[in-house]
Amino acid sequence: MSNARLFTPLRIGDLELVNRIVIAPMCQYSAVDGCMTDWHLIHLGHLALSGAALLTIEATAVLPEGRISYADVGLWSDETEAAMARVLDGIRRWSDMPIAVQLAHAGRKASTDLPWKGGGQIPPDRENGWQTVAPSAVPFQDGQNPPVALDRAGLARVRDAFAAAAARAARLGLDAVQIHAAHGYLLHEFLSPLSNRREDEYGGSLENRMRFPLEVYDAVRAAFPAGRPVSVRVSGTDWVEGGWDIEQTVAFARALEARGCSAIHVSSGGLSPQQKIPVGPSYQVPLARRVKAATRMPVVAVGQITGFEQAEAIIGTGDADLIALARGILFDPRWPWHAAAHFGARVKAPDQYLRAEPPQHRHLFDFGQ
Repeated sequence: MSNARLFTPLRIGDLELVNRIVIAPMCQYSAVDGCMTDWHLIHLGHLALSGAALLTIEATAVLPEGRISYADVGLWSDETEAAMARVLDGIRRWSDMPIAVQLAHAGRKASTDLPWKGGGQIPPDRENGWQTVAPSAVPFQDGQNPPVALDRAGLARVRDAFAAAAARAARLGLDAVQIHAAHGYLLHEFLSPLSNRREDEYGGSLENRMRFPLEVYDAVRAAFPAGRPVSVRVSGTDWVEGGWDIEQTVAFARALEARGCSAIHVSSGGLSPQQKIPVGPSYQVPLARRVKAATRMPVVAVGQITGFEQAEAIIGTGDADLIALARGILFDPRWPWHAAAHFGARVKAPDQYLRAEPPQHRHLFDFGQ
């Protein structure tokens, strides 16, 4: 029996996670009018066989103008809900891995082209472009079409859209919801003084800048079944002087915890082109560690976590409760299998893959997804 902390279970609300490995949301830019396609069935389906504890659907826009690009997934209509239901039905036919969805609004970073086409902003007067919105009329980059500052009606529309998407997620039987308040998208834009220049009760002080993201959290929590987790993804810092930083993140995390937030996923950056990120293995773990020390809710660490011993150390030392894999699991979709083999632990695998390992490793697998 393995002593690896990475393969110990964790319960969050009514959700039982079999280990501490979760798959982070990863945009695929392969939807049509917000509707998931066969690509999502292939992509998510094979990750659902990975042996991780939780699979998270990519940033899913709560409004059409909240998409990062014209090819982003949405959950704002019966059509987008039906498309997601079709994908989920296909996955669940072969896997019992819990599935979450990340609900998002891209704010001023919306209306962009596909990454492999450069990813630049598409102006509203061009095909596949639209007018963006934000806390303030401050563009992400100089020379871009500026966003329109949300008025009270706009704030209510966005808040209600998050709640409506959460209700759709509940109907779809999704096991958890993650609210995207990181990477320079709308809720992060409200948090950071670099992008939030408002002079009303939603701008200025830290308390005011947190107000709208907390209202969105409250609306989502009220719309999603009480036993199912609602977590939040944050950027621990903008990596820009005078911007959002780890001390403000801690204050936000404590406010979320007081409202019953189930977990917090600590990433970083994305708000400003001026960011200076010291990228390297575990470079965001100190941010997770700081939030972990200040709160009691489960904390997820992410960012260049690729090694088995590296991941075990993050969990074993108490820096975080879970580790999230993104680009690393695209490169190695069986990373949890290999980690289990390394530590002599066990993971779940489908019967169809019974012959995948030599006989001496067969004891590592619980077959029969």
